[in-house]
Amino acid sequence: MSLFKRVRGLALFFALIPAAMPAEDKPNANKSNPDVMVFKNGDQLTGTLVRGVGDCIIFKSDIVGEVTVPLSKIKELRSSGSFAVLKKDTPVSRTNTQTGMVTMDDSTVTLLHPMGQTETLPVSNVAYIIDQSVYDRELEKKAGPLYGWAGTIAAGASLVQSTQHGGTFTAGVKLVRTIPSVPYLPTRNRTIFNLSETYGKLTTPLIPQTTPATPDSVVKTSIFHTDLERDQYVSKRFYHLGTTAFDHNFSSGLDLQQIYGAGVGWTPVLDAKQQLDIKSDLHYEKQEFEDSASNLNLIGASIGEAYKRTLPRSMIFTQTLQLLPAFNEPKAYSANFSTGLAMPVFKKLSMSFAASDAFLNNPSPGFKKNTFQFITGVAYTLR
Repeated sequence: MSLFKRVRGLALFFALIPAAMPAEDKPNANKSNPDVMVFKNGDQLTGTLVRGVGDCIIFKSDIVGEVTVPLSKIKELRSSGSFAVLKKDTPVSRTNTQTGMVTMDDSTVTLLHPMGQTETLPVSNVAYIIDQSVYDRELEKKAGPLYGWAGTIAAGASLVQSTQHGGTFTAGVKLVRTIPSVPYLPTRNRTIFNLSETYGKLTTPLIPQTTPATPDSVVKTSIFHTDLERDQYVSKRFYHLGTTAFDHNFSSGLDLQQIYGAGVGWTPVLDAKQQLDIKSDLHYEKQEFEDSASNLNLIGASIGEAYKRTLPRSMIFTQTLQLLPAFNEPKAYSANFSTGLAMPVFKKLSMSFAASDAFLNNPSPGFKKNTFQFITGVAYTLR
């Protein structure tokens, strides 16, 4: 049990570290003159060039606010801010990307470097025009360990104080960090951290009491899970992954389960409202039970999916499914399912509803294979 306590303590320590919030994308503050965008029909807007993505320019004007304008409608663009221009089909690196002031006509983009050199390229070859502060933060500098985390922290409790006394406490942490953290840039890597804990005790005295007194009966609940996954993208929808997970389940007689694996992932569905990931890995799995005679060392795999969807009124629905067969002990297979709904109630606070089912085909003798939980609580959104 001591190893499990150390693992749980370490995971809780990292989970409680405040996640650093990335700064908002803000226009250059040092500009002396407003940017100017001239349309092909002769109209003109003054304001701030925010960024360029693909065949569109995002421009912020005091008159009309932030607008997205297709390049085909722009005759001329002049900006006094500092930007990085990223080319299509060219890997982003510190050596092939320069920053400077941007001007554009209907066929070319010109970048004026601080030392006076100019670089001209066709509009059709431009993938992104990015504010220098965003470029420095998201692409040039290496992200620190606390940078860019988004997700939720949830907690709940149930207390009883009467003839019986006790309580149950639940906590959950779901964090995701994508680099770059801005959604309009292609993802290079992603880190996913999850932690959940359900712990409770209920003490019941014997009624009527005997002489000599019979000790109170104590019912204990202790279910813990944490996992960490690192995804390294090779394209917009495919990535390599490395993963580790730790589980403890008193209800199954499982003292500690450890998993270390590597695999691949695919994102077949990805848009502004929803994302679906399908993942598979090969891993080493070590199971330690209350009855040490049941301990196992396994070589296995996991096949699973993770789905997230934004619903009306900013509600978030999540669902995951994971199947874990074992190759050297076919009977030692397991499966995990979870689903959740977060409903905003005030600013970053929301009500959370979660259901999970953990199936272990080889629990300690006398324990059930299935563990189902339904949890409600309050969640705080980090970003």
